[in-house]
Amino acid sequence: MNERAYAFEEFEGWNQFVLEIKDMDWSIPIREGAWTIHSVVTHILMWDQYFLEAAIDPIANHQPVMLKELDFDAFNQQAADYGQTLSKEELIELTQRYRSNIIDRLKAMDDEWSRSYADGKFTLESYMKDFIWHDQHHRHQIEEIRARQNA
Repeated sequence: MNERAYAFEEFEGWNQFVLEIKDMDWSIPIREGAWTIHSVVTHILMWDQYFLEAAIDPIANHQPVMLKELDFDAFNQQAADYGQTLSKEELIELTQRYRSNIIDRLKAMDDEWSRSYADGKFTLESYMKDFIWHDQHHRHQIEEIRARQNA
């Protein structure tokens, strides 16, 4: 399997993982005083939405990429707050939709895979690698909770 195919497999894995954990209690914090599983899933959803709208869609439509400098703490807090307005079922549906949309668009952009965007800030390849790491980081946190519950 080549590196690009492997990246897609890993990136698509988030949608499968969310379905695997749907029967868990999502109100459990990932650690004392931290976000809940629900907030973590919302956090990833909101990053997917942001990157789809600010980077991937413009690239697919041959328009300029307009990434803004974000206050990550404020962005993440807004994501957690937004998550409180969503049921688990709504969150799962949105997560699946946004991640699938990203995957579909990226798969159609073979020629764009290694091209640099936003004044050299990223390539689609580096975006995928960074977000796979991000997914895995949060996935491990949730898997630790699942392991404790199953012990």
